[in-house]
Amino acid sequence: MTIRSVTTAALLMASTSAIAQVETRTITFENEGAILSGTLYLPEEHDGTALPAVVVTGAWTSVEEQMPSVYAHQMVARGFAAFTFDFRGWGKSGDLPENVRFVESPEAKTSDIRAAFDVVATLPEVDATQIHGLGICASAGYMVDAVSGNDAVKSIGLVAPWLQNADLVEAVYGGADGVSALIEVSRKAEADGGKIIPAAGPEGAEGVLMPIGGYYYEQDRGAIPAYDNKWNQAGWEGWLTYYPADHADRLTHPLAIVHSEAAAIPQGVKAFLSGFAGDATLQILEDVTQFDFYDNPEDVTRAADAMAEHFRD
Repeated sequence: MTIRSVTTAALLMASTSAIAQVETRTITFENEGAILSGTLYLPEEHDGTALPAVVVTGAWTSVEEQMPSVYAHQMVARGFAAFTFDFRGWGKSGDLPENVRFVESPEAKTSDIRAAFDVVATLPEVDATQIHGLGICASAGYMVDAVSGNDAVKSIGLVAPWLQNADLVEAVYGGADGVSALIEVSRKAEADGGKIIPAAGPEGAEGVLMPIGGYYYEQDRGAIPAYDNKWNQAGWEGWLTYYPADHADRLTHPLAIVHSEAAAIPQGVKAFLSGFAGDATLQILEDVTQFDFYDNPEDVTRAADAMAEHFRD
């Protein structure tokens, strides 16, 4: 494996703050019996030329209008078409089987990304030989799995990836006992047909998934009207037994990662790369939090520059 590291200073020199004006078009598509809602982003007054395209996916519980839309605009500014969508059970898309919603299902979301690649390849505005995947936070693992073995995709980029393994799951969720307790919560909720709680609430709040301040709870950031702000407790088991940091041997596509030691579980990136046999570009930014990667203009710009450079190679 070859890993190329780029310094923060170099990224600052390369970055651009220009954001293109975009045109959007709603695209609906089917996967496993459900209708998903997506958005194609193109430069304003696009002349119909087939462009390289980036499928962008976001953090857990997110909808396409959040960080996926932010990065879609950035990709258009750099000469790409971009495509975002709501996963089954979230936002404007249809339900998971048995009318289930708000379950963070790695299996279902991976399947949805594969279906999104398939539909993007059919669009006349897209060069089907130049399709790339960009996964942010939790969807980084889903993107790895959706790209692995997929000849329709040319390369993959990950921004602030949450790549967990069994050890990291225990470290984050209260050790073996904490994980076991949440899996019991999951099984009970599933047996009861699901239990929905708020996804985000004010720092210190009880009875929510993320009792924190910051992105998900601030209306000028992630707490937008389109955000569901819901979490189905039935999803815990699938999430806690999902170990994408161990999936590196599945991936043969060119890979770029942008992360920070100040963001979430950078140890997962190290674990993933230790098992990756291909060529990877790793860029570690200084003092950038997980939420900063979602919408802080300077940090988003630097991450987007790195992704665009990688996708052009």
